[in-house]
Amino acid sequence: MTSTYQVVNPATGEAGQSYPEATDAQIQDVLARSDAAYTSWRTTTKPERAAILNKVADLYSERMDTLAEIIGREMGKRTAEAKGEIHLVISIYKYYADNAEKLLADEAINPAMGGNAIVRKEAVGSLLGIMPWNFPYYQVARFAAPNLMIGNTIILKHAPQCPESATAMEQLFQDAGLPADAYINVFATNDQAATMIADPRLVGVSVTGSERAGAAVAAEAGKNLKKVVLELGGSDAFIVLDGNDLENTIKAAVTGRMGNAGQACNAAKRFIVLEDVYDQFVEGFTQVMSSLKTGDPFAKDTDFGPLSSEAAAKGLAAQVDDAVSKGATVRTGGKRVEGKGAFFEATVLTDVTPDMRAYTEELFGPAAVIYKVADADAAVEMANASAYGLGGVVFGSDAEQTADVANRLDTGMVWINSAQGSAADLPFGGTKRSGVGRELGTLGIDEFVNKKLMYTPKG
Repeated sequence: MTSTYQVVNPATGEAGQSYPEATDAQIQDVLARSDAAYTSWRTTTKPERAAILNKVADLYSERMDTLAEIIGREMGKRTAEAKGEIHLVISIYKYYADNAEKLLADEAINPAMGGNAIVRKEAVGSLLGIMPWNFPYYQVARFAAPNLMIGNTIILKHAPQCPESATAMEQLFQDAGLPADAYINVFATNDQAATMIADPRLVGVSVTGSERAGAAVAAEAGKNLKKVVLELGGSDAFIVLDGNDLENTIKAAVTGRMGNAGQACNAAKRFIVLEDVYDQFVEGFTQVMSSLKTGDPFAKDTDFGPLSSEAAAKGLAAQVDDAVSKGATVRTGGKRVEGKGAFFEATVLTDVTPDMRAYTEELFGPAAVIYKVADADAAVEMANASAYGLGGVVFGSDAEQTADVANRLDTGMVWINSAQGSAADLPFGGTKRSGVGRELGTLGIDEFVNKKLMYTPKG
């Protein structure tokens, strides 16, 4: 039987190794093993868990070249970006290892009724993580690191196009000394994932992926009264309020749009520019975008690699073609690169209107849409009109105005005078159809914990 778990190099179209999907019997075995491992892993001390997470970080550093090469083949990530992702992963494991005592410390309460009370954070059990292809190591780290530190156990279903990196991560955990079955990689089908969510031995599920995938998992989890964290799509606005330091603004805009070939949920996708500076911004932004070179992700002179798959390239082309057919202006790019591979030109669209797919849909690739608005109020209104609410960016020279605009955005994250990014100690997540819950930082470790009240009466 053909497996969906296979490496297909998006730069060449060449098919690599295929990995067999789990049988239903294996799924039951995984559930039993993870549940059994929880009973012992939860009793280990914080220093013991921290030592293992620090070893995980060390192994990521030691194996960086090999790990970077793997995801270059799997989803086309440039080597420099792959290594940047791994450096971020290292910082995440170290953050939770180094700050475990503080993050999991008892919280004292002074009860109005007298006596003494604390809230103690405890592990809850076996968790399922369903992860995407665009950041194969980082997405897993921000789920696995805090939960392993708490004492939960992990079952990890990675994206079908990332089986090699999934296998490498499981081996890395084992080599770091993580007890057997505290982290289990499983090549499960979607139906098998639903079976796991329904099983009483699993207590929660975290999904990073599409809105469609999140809705399906949330429905199954709700039916079975399971806690979920959902990090879904985004159509983040990048608001430009004035032309002061326009060169730096454009540089940040290109960085925010083109990282990972534009394939990031929190990438800047809609550029909303005040009319006084619109023409200058469009000209400068288009000039930089048109100079970017796409190609072999392993070549040092490549600015951005291919899309993750042939299907992704076809999907983006359909969105762009729809906009152009209805009157959008292509400032640069607009089509696939001829030849083999899932390559797409760096693209800038203007004059996009509500009847076009590009107006409401997330463009997951190297394509940007620029809008002109009259003032800051109009910029906020357009930014908030999206069904998504993951992040946003505000650039401007007036600190009071930028803070006011940022405060009015309906998003989980806002970056002021900076392209969006990620860090181990900064919470990540959105609102509206971008999902529920948070990852990373002090908030990330609180998602799958039992916050147990312990009260002792006075005297």
